[in-house]
Amino acid sequence: MEKPWTLSQAQALFDLPFFALLFQAQQVHRQHFDPQQIQISTLLSIKTGAYPEDCKYCPQSARYKTGLKAERLEIQQVIESAKQAKKAGSTRFCMGAAWRNPHECDMPYLETMVKEVKALGLEPCMTLGKLNDHQAHRLAEAGLDYYNHNLDTSPEFYGSIITTRTYQERLDTIDVVRQAGMKVCSGGIVGLGEKVTDRAALLVQLANLLQAPENVPINLLIKIKGTPLEDNEDVDPFDFIRTISVARIMMPTSFVRLSAGREQMKALCFMTGANSLFYSCKLLTAANPKEDKDQQLFRKLNINPQPIATALTHRQQIERLEEAMMQVDTEQFYNAAL
Repeated sequence: MEKPWTLSQAQALFDLPFFALLFQAQQVHRQHFDPQQIQISTLLSIKTGAYPEDCKYCPQSARYKTGLKAERLEIQQVIESAKQAKKAGSTRFCMGAAWRNPHECDMPYLETMVKEVKALGLEPCMTLGKLNDHQAHRLAEAGLDYYNHNLDTSPEFYGSIITTRTYQERLDTIDVVRQAGMKVCSGGIVGLGEKVTDRAALLVQLANLLQAPENVPINLLIKIKGTPLEDNEDVDPFDFIRTISVARIMMPTSFVRLSAGREQMKALCFMTGANSLFYSCKLLTAANPKEDKDQQLFRKLNINPQPIATALTHRQQIERLEEAMMQVDTEQFYNAAL
């Protein structure tokens, strides 16, 4: 179906009988992707805690007492994590910072990370909050492939979850990222207390962007003690799968990613159109299934991780990275970021 999608069309998909929806989603998926292949990403928090926003789901917010300690990683720590991610099979390395927006003094620190992750043959991705045009172009020039900026939920429900940043600001950041030539990673969270119509409205927003996000992460709320949503009702796993299915139908060429809270019913999620996942022991601050469990499931389902496309051998990439790092004053960049 061609854009623009309407809310009634999206709602009609959610209202389909469960197996009819899964069948339609799988048909769409097979038209555009190899159903036996999955893209693997690793997410690392490069700056944790002391987040100034009031997102009610976020354990990093300085407004809530969750026992989380603030920390910032040095560049060499990030590069070592990227090496381990590649060794484990990831093709994309995502770096997240708990900022409202990066400051100019942070940019050399961030640009160096992007360049060195890129030198490993991985696709660098970052989520840093709001970006201005100048910052977006600097990151793009450094080689950043993807920028993550989630819409979280529908425009109508958004104000119940976040008051310190507007929905339009999020859309503006996505536009700035596009204008700079980067790919977009943007999705939302299921389980915030929203209605099914809010899930439909979120997917309408994403699908009707000038260009749909190349990657659409669908998160299931991880309830963290100390946050305002710690006592939210659990989402029925079948409702989560419905959201994955509708996302696949509405954005047929996007990678639909399983992210936070994806422990339940992963096999059905893969069948219905999810073909990307975060692969590590932790998603920023929340637990994630261990790599060996993912690998076991891949073997059972005959799923193959997407290969890394590079002309260099692993050893050549490491040698190039080490040579580049010898020429960089990483301590200077790290201090500047402080």
